[in-house]
Amino acid sequence: MLFDTAEAEFGGVDVVVHAAGRMRLAPVAELDLAELDALHRTNIRGTFVVAQQAARRLRRGGALITFSTSVTGLALPGYGAYSASKGAVEALTMILARELRGRDVTVNAVAPGPTATDLFLRGKDEETVARLAAQPPLERLGTPDDIAEVVAFLASPAGHWINGQVVRANGGIV
Repeated sequence: MLFDTAEAEFGGVDVVVHAAGRMRLAPVAELDLAELDALHRTNIRGTFVVAQQAARRLRRGGALITFSTSVTGLALPGYGAYSASKGAVEALTMILARELRGRDVTVNAVAPGPTATDLFLRGKDEETVARLAAQPPLERLGTPDDIAEVVAFLASPAGHWINGQVVRANGGIV
């Protein structure tokens, strides 16, 4: 297992970033339940398993960073299943931060807004992308580097006072 290897090679685990995610968009009334199960298996169960291992193995001063989405605050039609799965990630993140009381380990979620990634761009025409890019007051899509900088801060000693939070890195949309 990855955690075993990290402990054997580096003497322990200091930072865990769990960014795996799956998105399937459809109205709630139309979403196939097999798609819902697959989405939940990745977004909820996958996050839970990684968080569980991180909780068992992170050293003092460590950090766990999960990924949510700013869509949870927008309530956009078609995003019901995806948003619900990421809402579960936010709840798990906040609870785990409290469960690790006394361990000196931080647990936070990053909730990107519209970010120019394959997951975001897949299936969207240019007009849709332009409309979504215009939403934030900064009037652009986020970049993977924008999100990576937030993650790096939360993983660093400078971000260690932030704990049990959802950081909405979205250019100001919610």
